[in-house]
Amino acid sequence: MSVKYIFITGGVVSSLGKGLTSAAIGYLLEMRGVKIAMLKLDPYLNVDPGTMNPFQHGEVYVTDDGAETDLDLGHYYRFTNTPLSRASNATSGQIYDTVIKKERRGDYLGKTVQVIPHVTDEIKEKILACSKQEPNIRVVLVEIGGTVGDIESLPFLEAIRQFRYEHPQDCINIHLTYVPYLKAAGEVKTKPTQHSVQALREIGIIPDMILCRCEEALSQELKEKISLFCNVPKDAVFDEKDVDHTVYEVPLDLHRQKLDERICQTLHLQTHEPDLTRWNQLLHAVLNPKGKVVIGIVGKYMDHQDAYKSVFEALHHAAIDAGVGLEIRKFESDRIVEEGSVEKAIGGCDGYLVPGGFGERGWEGKVLTAKYCREKKIPYFGLCLGMQVLIVEFARHVLGLKEAHSTEVNPNTSEPVVSMLSQQRGIQDLGGTMRLGSYPCAIKKGSLAEKCYGANLIQERHRHRYEFNNAYKKAFEDKGMVFSGTLDQGQLCEISEVSGHPWMLGVQFHPEFKSKLLDAHPLFRDFIRHIATGKGLA
Repeated sequence: MSVKYIFITGGVVSSLGKGLTSAAIGYLLEMRGVKIAMLKLDPYLNVDPGTMNPFQHGEVYVTDDGAETDLDLGHYYRFTNTPLSRASNATSGQIYDTVIKKERRGDYLGKTVQVIPHVTDEIKEKILACSKQEPNIRVVLVEIGGTVGDIESLPFLEAIRQFRYEHPQDCINIHLTYVPYLKAAGEVKTKPTQHSVQALREIGIIPDMILCRCEEALSQELKEKISLFCNVPKDAVFDEKDVDHTVYEVPLDLHRQKLDERICQTLHLQTHEPDLTRWNQLLHAVLNPKGKVVIGIVGKYMDHQDAYKSVFEALHHAAIDAGVGLEIRKFESDRIVEEGSVEKAIGGCDGYLVPGGFGERGWEGKVLTAKYCREKKIPYFGLCLGMQVLIVEFARHVLGLKEAHSTEVNPNTSEPVVSMLSQQRGIQDLGGTMRLGSYPCAIKKGSLAEKCYGANLIQERHRHRYEFNNAYKKAFEDKGMVFSGTLDQGQLCEISEVSGHPWMLGVQFHPEFKSKLLDAHPLFRDFIRHIATGKGLA
């Protein structure tokens, strides 16, 4: 049985939601009994997004095998059970790097190395490799980043044109486009979609289906117009309107329009009807919460909605699991110091979360947040840098080490309670050189962490260069710090908690990367449930 391929392209403007759409389609196919794999092709020349500012490209998502990837892989993980690895994301930088290395080795036997066929062949190899990650994969969904017409995307579009030419019975193209509503004219306009499809056809790709991003559902008349001008059947034009409450409504809306049925018919896939009962139940919980919890997130990229995407989603998963509503309040950490009063700057939340990050900016504001939560007995959850903040605050104000710091922020500190990992010293390159990927963590019996996980050995994903300095371990433990998680068979501190506090815990890893709507992460789940219980909501 041949593997089928769905290529998902975008037109008119960026940020239409190709990643969410791809993930929603993947979920519907899985519910029909189809094993899928997913691949994101990114046109930028960075080898990976690991060195990119979150303001530029949002969060960096990390896979179990240590790949730093596009944030859309987070969508894939939250919606589906697709295998995710280095084979699930490829950039122009990676492609060109591979081609140039082959040329330097003489692999091309003296040929002139060109975009066609050498670059496009490498892209096609990436697509085939994705289909071979695990046995019995039946459908590969390939999302092409960027917008049709971008010069950066052309090699990828040419590659999928060739791929479809070589596998004519096994490929379809779904084109996601924008249908704007012009308020001044009071009209919905299809011309941008027409031009987008025209640009795609000039490249040699004929869309099989068109998904129209829009504010409101399109009329049948407008769908027929798009069908006529874009040369696709009437029943192959779908709208994808803005959702009312949560992105998790998207699969249900697409299923209501029978998009998944159309895909299976076109690819000649024999499937059963999907059972969406559990998904519907969780959405019912979203619409009918038993009260609300308010969580303050203190970070330095709060003005960018995608910088902490997985953190926001993990909190929502936990709130839905607890049956409560969630309000997230965003605080820029550097403004806390400017305000002069922590209470005035961030007060009024039921709990606080300090996410991961790098660098000095906003550091002291995060330390003040941890101090505020410890002294006021307010639930605190620290992720990666957020755990290091917890450590430094505790050292300064409980151990009395006034100069306590992280060597990332102050390399010359006399009290380096957080310092660089030994294996990181001497590394010059920044990209892909941190402690990355999944590692085993042994959990201490009787700890809050054990209560959350219900296990004594777990696996979590990492992305960091610095760690707790074990030279201070006994001093911390004598004052009530519990190191409840350590690298299995190792000394690295992975989880720390403050004894005597109702819920104050930091982790060196990134649990947000492993949370799903259907399976909220244990730490996030307990964090929210503790708060909800305290408010009489759970």
